[in-house]
Amino acid sequence: MTIRIRAASAAPVALVVGLSVAAAGCGKYSWTNLKGVKAFKDANAAYQAKDYKRAAEGYEEVVHNETALQTTPTLNTAFFFLGNSYDQLYKPAKQGDAQNDQYIQKAIENYRKSAERNTDPKWKKSSLEYLASAYVDKLQDAEKAEPVYQQIIQLEPGEPGNYMALSKLYEDAGRYEEAEAQLQKAKDAKPNDPAVHVALAGFYNRQGEFEKTIASLEQAANMNPNNPEGWHLIATYYWDKANKDFRLTDAVKRDYILKGLAMEDKALALNPNYMEAMTYKNILLRLQARVEKDPNKQKELLNEADKLRNKVLDMQKAAKKS
Repeated sequence: MTIRIRAASAAPVALVVGLSVAAAGCGKYSWTNLKGVKAFKDANAAYQAKDYKRAAEGYEEVVHNETALQTTPTLNTAFFFLGNSYDQLYKPAKQGDAQNDQYIQKAIENYRKSAERNTDPKWKKSSLEYLASAYVDKLQDAEKAEPVYQQIIQLEPGEPGNYMALSKLYEDAGRYEEAEAQLQKAKDAKPNDPAVHVALAGFYNRQGEFEKTIASLEQAANMNPNNPEGWHLIATYYWDKANKDFRLTDAVKRDYILKGLAMEDKALALNPNYMEAMTYKNILLRLQARVEKDPNKQKELLNEADKLRNKVLDMQKAAKKS
Protein backbone atom coordinates (compact mmCIF):
# COMPACT_ATOMS: atom_id res chain seq x y z
CA MET A 1 0.00 0.00 0.00
CA THR A 2 1.17 2.88 -1.32
CA ILE A 3 1.25 3.88 1.46
CA ARG A 4 1.17 7.75 2.03
CA ILE A 5 -2.32 9.30 2.04
CA ARG A 6 -2.74 11.46 -1.06
CA ALA A 7 -5.56 13.67 -2.21
CA ALA A 8 -7.36 12.38 -5.26
CA SER A 9 -7.13 14.35 -8.48
CA ALA A 10 -10.83 15.07 -8.08
CA ALA A 11 -12.74 15.06 -4.79
CA PRO A 12 -15.70 12.70 -4.26
CA VAL A 13 -18.20 14.22 -6.68
CA ALA A 14 -20.75 11.49 -5.95
CA LEU A 15 -20.99 12.71 -2.38
CA VAL A 16 -21.93 16.15 -3.59
CA VAL A 17 -25.08 14.88 -5.24
CA GLY A 18 -26.26 13.11 -2.10
CA LEU A 19 -25.46 16.08 0.08
CA SER A 20 -27.46 18.42 -2.13
CA VAL A 21 -30.53 16.27 -1.66
CA ALA A 22 -29.93 15.85 2.06
CA ALA A 23 -29.48 19.55 2.63
CA ALA A 24 -32.58 20.41 0.68
CA GLY A 25 -34.73 17.91 2.49
CA CYS A 26 -33.97 18.87 6.05
CA GLY A 27 -33.70 21.98 8.19
CA LYS A 28 -36.06 24.82 8.88
CA TYR A 29 -37.77 26.95 6.26
CA SER A 30 -36.38 30.30 7.34
CA TRP A 31 -35.23 32.57 4.57
CA THR A 32 -31.63 32.53 5.86
CA ASN A 33 -31.51 28.76 5.95
CA LEU A 34 -33.13 28.36 2.53
CA LYS A 35 -30.61 30.83 1.14
CA GLY A 36 -27.76 28.72 2.56
CA VAL A 37 -29.22 25.51 1.11
CA LYS A 38 -29.62 27.12 -2.32
CA ALA A 39 -26.04 28.44 -2.26
CA PHE A 40 -24.87 24.93 -1.35
CA LYS A 41 -26.78 23.33 -4.24
CA ASP A 42 -25.50 25.91 -6.71
CA ALA A 43 -21.93 25.44 -5.48
CA ASN A 44 -22.28 21.67 -5.80
CA ALA A 45 -23.44 22.03 -9.40
CA ALA A 46 -20.40 24.19 -10.19
CA TYR A 47 -18.15 21.72 -8.41
CA GLN A 48 -19.53 18.81 -10.45
CA ALA A 49 -18.87 20.86 -13.59
CA LYS A 50 -15.27 21.40 -12.38
CA ASP A 51 -15.82 25.14 -12.27
CA TYR A 52 -13.89 25.39 -9.03
CA LYS A 53 -13.70 29.17 -8.93
CA ARG A 54 -17.48 29.52 -9.07
CA ALA A 55 -17.84 26.59 -6.66
CA ALA A 56 -15.55 28.31 -4.17
CA GLU A 57 -17.63 31.49 -4.35
CA GLY A 58 -20.78 29.51 -3.59
CA TYR A 59 -19.24 27.53 -0.73
CA GLU A 60 -17.87 30.77 0.74
CA GLU A 61 -21.44 32.03 0.94
CA VAL A 62 -22.47 28.84 2.75
CA VAL A 63 -19.69 28.82 5.34
CA HIS A 64 -20.37 32.44 6.22
CA ASN A 65 -24.05 31.68 6.88
CA GLU A 66 -23.73 30.55 10.50
CA THR A 67 -27.50 30.34 10.99
CA ALA A 68 -27.84 27.86 8.13
CA LEU A 69 -24.84 25.87 9.37
CA GLN A 70 -26.43 25.55 12.81
CA THR A 71 -29.90 24.76 11.47
CA THR A 72 -28.75 22.26 8.82
CA PRO A 73 -25.56 20.48 10.04
CA THR A 74 -25.10 18.80 6.65
CA LEU A 75 -24.07 22.18 5.28
CA ASN A 76 -20.84 21.96 7.32
CA THR A 77 -19.49 19.69 4.59
CA ALA A 78 -19.19 22.91 2.58
CA PHE A 79 -15.92 23.57 4.45
CA PHE A 80 -14.42 20.42 2.93
CA PHE A 81 -15.58 21.20 -0.60
CA LEU A 82 -14.49 24.81 -0.24
CA GLY A 83 -11.05 23.57 0.76
CA ASN A 84 -10.93 21.15 -2.14
CA SER A 85 -12.10 23.78 -4.63
CA TYR A 86 -9.16 25.97 -3.62
CA ASP A 87 -6.91 22.90 -3.69
CA GLN A 88 -7.97 22.25 -7.29
CA LEU A 89 -7.31 25.86 -8.22
CA TYR A 90 -3.76 25.72 -6.84
CA LYS A 91 -1.04 24.97 -9.42
CA PRO A 92 2.35 23.79 -8.05
CA ALA A 93 4.10 25.09 -11.17
CA LYS A 94 2.94 28.63 -10.28
CA GLN A 95 4.28 28.52 -6.72
CA GLY A 96 5.39 32.01 -5.76
CA ASP A 97 2.47 33.70 -7.46
CA ALA A 98 0.58 35.53 -4.71
CA GLN A 99 -2.94 34.52 -5.74
CA ASN A 100 -1.92 30.93 -6.45
CA ASP A 101 -0.21 30.60 -3.06
CA GLN A 102 -3.31 32.01 -1.41
CA TYR A 103 -5.35 29.15 -2.90
CA ILE A 104 -3.40 26.46 -1.07
CA GLN A 105 -3.49 28.42 2.17
CA LYS A 106 -7.28 28.74 1.87
CA ALA A 107 -7.48 25.02 1.11
CA ILE A 108 -5.53 24.24 4.29
CA GLU A 109 -7.64 26.63 6.36
CA ASN A 110 -10.90 25.07 5.20
CA TYR A 111 -9.74 21.44 5.46
CA ARG A 112 -8.86 22.23 9.05
CA LYS A 113 -12.22 23.89 9.71
CA SER A 114 -13.96 20.92 8.10
CA ALA A 115 -12.22 18.57 10.51
CA GLU A 116 -13.32 20.76 13.41
CA ARG A 117 -16.90 21.40 12.32
CA ASN A 118 -18.01 18.03 10.94
CA THR A 119 -19.15 15.59 13.60
CA ASP A 120 -19.13 12.55 11.28
CA PRO A 121 -15.80 10.68 11.85
CA LYS A 122 -15.56 9.84 8.14
CA TRP A 123 -15.71 13.51 7.17
CA LYS A 124 -13.22 14.37 9.89
CA LYS A 125 -10.79 11.75 8.62
CA SER A 126 -11.18 12.74 4.97
CA SER A 127 -10.60 16.38 5.88
CA LEU A 128 -7.44 15.52 7.80
CA GLU A 129 -6.18 13.26 5.01
CA TYR A 130 -6.57 16.01 2.43
CA LEU A 131 -4.99 18.48 4.85
CA ALA A 132 -1.97 16.21 5.30
CA SER A 133 -1.70 15.79 1.54
CA ALA A 134 -1.77 19.55 1.02
CA TYR A 135 1.17 19.93 3.41
CA VAL A 136 3.18 17.00 2.00
CA ASP A 137 2.41 16.98 -1.72
CA LYS A 138 1.82 20.67 -2.38
CA LEU A 139 4.04 22.44 0.16
CA GLN A 140 6.57 19.69 1.02
CA ASP A 141 6.13 20.62 4.67
CA ALA A 142 6.51 17.35 6.60
CA GLU A 143 6.77 19.17 9.94
CA LYS A 144 3.24 20.55 9.66
CA ALA A 145 1.89 17.29 8.28
CA GLU A 146 3.16 15.22 11.21
CA PRO A 147 0.60 16.37 13.83
CA VAL A 148 -2.17 15.92 11.25
CA TYR A 149 -1.23 12.27 10.75
CA GLN A 150 -1.16 11.89 14.54
CA GLN A 151 -4.71 13.26 14.69
CA ILE A 152 -5.78 10.70 12.09
CA ILE A 153 -4.26 7.94 14.22
CA GLN A 154 -6.20 9.19 17.24
CA LEU A 155 -9.42 8.97 15.24
CA GLU A 156 -8.73 5.37 14.17
CA PRO A 157 -6.06 3.80 16.39
CA GLY A 158 -6.95 0.34 15.13
CA GLU A 159 -6.38 1.15 11.44
CA PRO A 160 -2.84 0.09 10.37
CA GLY A 161 -2.87 2.27 7.25
CA ASN A 162 -2.73 5.38 9.43
CA TYR A 163 0.53 4.29 11.07
CA MET A 164 1.91 3.29 7.68
CA ALA A 165 1.21 6.76 6.31
CA LEU A 166 3.07 8.40 9.20
CA SER A 167 5.90 5.88 8.76
CA LYS A 168 6.33 6.95 5.14
CA LEU A 169 6.47 10.59 6.24
CA TYR A 170 9.25 9.75 8.71
CA GLU A 171 11.12 7.61 6.17
CA ASP A 172 11.05 10.39 3.58
CA ALA A 173 12.48 12.72 6.21
CA GLY A 174 15.28 10.28 7.04
CA ARG A 175 13.84 9.47 10.49
CA TYR A 176 14.24 5.73 10.01
CA GLU A 177 13.91 4.54 13.60
CA GLU A 178 10.63 6.42 13.98
CA ALA A 179 9.47 5.07 10.62
CA GLU A 180 10.11 1.50 11.74
CA ALA A 181 8.39 2.16 15.08
CA GLN A 182 5.22 3.27 13.29
CA LEU A 183 5.23 0.13 11.14
CA GLN A 184 5.57 -1.95 14.29
CA LYS A 185 2.54 -0.11 15.69
CA ALA A 186 0.68 -0.93 12.48
CA LYS A 187 1.55 -4.59 13.03
CA ASP A 188 0.37 -4.38 16.64
CA ALA A 189 -2.91 -2.82 15.48
CA LYS A 190 -3.65 -5.68 13.07
CA PRO A 191 -1.07 -8.46 13.49
CA ASN A 192 -2.85 -10.84 11.10
CA ASP A 193 -2.96 -8.41 8.18
CA PRO A 194 -0.47 -9.59 5.49
CA ALA A 195 -0.35 -6.10 3.98
CA VAL A 196 1.29 -4.73 7.12
CA HIS A 197 4.05 -7.34 6.95
CA VAL A 198 4.57 -6.63 3.25
CA ALA A 199 4.89 -2.90 4.01
CA LEU A 200 7.43 -3.69 6.74
CA ALA A 201 9.33 -5.88 4.26
CA GLY A 202 9.44 -3.01 1.78
CA PHE A 203 10.86 -0.71 4.45
CA TYR A 204 13.56 -3.21 5.46
CA ASN A 205 14.47 -3.76 1.81
CA ARG A 206 14.93 -0.04 1.26
CA GLN A 207 17.17 0.01 4.33
CA GLY A 208 19.30 -2.83 2.92
CA GLU A 209 18.20 -5.34 5.57
CA PHE A 210 17.51 -8.26 3.29
CA GLU A 211 17.14 -11.01 5.90
CA LYS A 212 14.50 -8.97 7.74
CA THR A 213 12.82 -8.30 4.40
CA ILE A 214 12.47 -12.01 3.66
CA ALA A 215 11.35 -12.80 7.21
CA SER A 216 8.52 -10.27 6.97
CA LEU A 217 7.48 -11.54 3.54
CA GLU A 218 7.41 -15.11 4.83
CA GLN A 219 5.23 -14.04 7.74
CA ALA A 220 2.81 -12.46 5.27
CA ALA A 221 2.77 -15.53 3.01
CA ASN A 222 2.21 -17.92 5.92
CA MET A 223 -0.91 -16.01 6.92
CA ASN A 224 -2.53 -17.13 3.69
CA PRO A 225 -0.49 -20.16 2.65
CA ASN A 226 -2.91 -21.23 -0.09
CA ASN A 227 -2.48 -17.93 -1.95
CA PRO A 228 0.30 -18.37 -4.55
CA GLU A 229 0.84 -14.61 -4.77
CA GLY A 230 2.56 -14.50 -1.38
CA TRP A 231 5.18 -17.09 -2.37
CA HIS A 232 5.65 -15.50 -5.79
CA LEU A 233 6.27 -12.12 -4.13
CA ILE A 234 9.10 -13.61 -2.07
CA ALA A 235 10.63 -15.03 -5.25
CA THR A 236 10.65 -11.59 -6.89
CA TYR A 237 12.64 -10.21 -3.96
CA TYR A 238 15.17 -13.04 -4.24
CA TRP A 239 15.47 -12.39 -7.98
CA ASP A 240 15.92 -8.65 -7.46
CA LYS A 241 18.65 -9.19 -4.87
CA ALA A 242 20.53 -11.81 -6.91
CA ASN A 243 20.25 -9.80 -10.12
CA LYS A 244 21.14 -6.33 -8.87
CA ASP A 245 23.44 -6.66 -5.85
CA PHE A 246 26.87 -6.94 -7.48
CA ARG A 247 28.53 -7.28 -4.08
CA LEU A 248 27.24 -10.83 -3.72
CA THR A 249 29.56 -13.76 -4.27
CA ASP A 250 28.47 -16.36 -6.82
CA ALA A 251 27.79 -18.78 -3.96
CA VAL A 252 25.44 -16.40 -2.16
CA LYS A 253 23.82 -15.37 -5.43
CA ARG A 254 23.20 -19.02 -6.30
CA ASP A 255 21.70 -19.62 -2.87
CA TYR A 256 19.24 -16.73 -3.33
CA ILE A 257 18.34 -17.94 -6.83
CA LEU A 258 17.59 -21.44 -5.56
CA LYS A 259 15.47 -20.03 -2.76
CA GLY A 260 13.58 -17.90 -5.27
CA LEU A 261 12.98 -20.96 -7.45
CA ALA A 262 11.67 -22.85 -4.44
CA MET A 263 9.18 -20.06 -3.79
CA GLU A 264 7.99 -20.12 -7.41
CA ASP A 265 7.61 -23.91 -7.20
CA LYS A 266 5.38 -23.39 -4.15
CA ALA A 267 3.30 -20.85 -6.07
CA LEU A 268 3.00 -23.12 -9.11
CA ALA A 269 2.04 -26.10 -6.96
CA LEU A 270 -0.95 -24.03 -5.85
CA ASN A 271 -1.70 -22.67 -9.33
CA PRO A 272 0.03 -24.49 -12.22
CA ASN A 273 -1.21 -21.82 -14.67
CA TYR A 274 0.15 -18.85 -12.73
CA MET A 275 1.85 -16.98 -15.58
CA GLU A 276 3.71 -14.46 -13.41
CA ALA A 277 5.28 -17.29 -11.42
CA MET A 278 6.27 -19.11 -14.61
CA THR A 279 7.76 -15.93 -16.03
CA TYR A 280 9.90 -15.30 -12.97
CA LYS A 281 10.91 -18.94 -12.73
CA ASN A 282 12.09 -18.65 -16.34
CA ILE A 283 14.14 -15.56 -15.44
CA LEU A 284 15.57 -17.18 -12.30
CA LEU A 285 16.61 -20.27 -14.23
CA ARG A 286 18.48 -18.10 -16.73
CA LEU A 287 20.12 -16.25 -13.85
CA GLN A 288 21.17 -19.55 -12.31
CA ALA A 289 22.70 -20.64 -15.62
CA ARG A 290 25.00 -17.61 -15.44
CA VAL A 291 26.51 -18.69 -12.11
CA GLU A 292 26.80 -22.41 -12.87
CA LYS A 293 30.19 -23.63 -14.07
CA ASP A 294 29.09 -26.88 -15.71
CA PRO A 295 28.08 -26.32 -19.38
CA ASN A 296 25.72 -29.30 -19.28
CA LYS A 297 23.96 -27.86 -16.23
CA GLN A 298 23.74 -24.49 -17.95
CA LYS A 299 22.14 -26.07 -21.01
CA GLU A 300 19.65 -28.00 -18.86
CA LEU A 301 18.60 -24.84 -17.05
CA LEU A 302 18.21 -22.85 -20.28
CA ASN A 303 16.13 -25.61 -21.85
CA GLU A 304 13.81 -25.61 -18.85
CA ALA A 305 13.61 -21.80 -19.01
CA ASP A 306 12.73 -21.96 -22.72
CA LYS A 307 9.89 -24.40 -22.05
CA LEU A 308 8.42 -22.08 -19.44
CA ARG A 309 8.78 -19.06 -21.70
CA ASN A 310 7.06 -20.86 -24.56
CA LYS A 311 4.28 -22.05 -22.30
CA VAL A 312 3.59 -18.50 -21.17
CA LEU A 313 3.58 -17.27 -24.78
CA ASP A 314 1.11 -20.00 -25.76
CA MET A 315 -1.15 -19.10 -22.82
CA GLN A 316 -1.06 -15.42 -23.79
CA LYS A 317 -1.97 -16.25 -27.40
CA ALA A 318 -4.83 -18.47 -26.24
CA ALA A 319 -6.10 -15.70 -23.96
CA LYS A 320 -6.16 -13.21 -26.86
CA LYS A 321 -8.19 -15.59 -29.02
CA SER A 322 -10.78 -16.32 -26.33
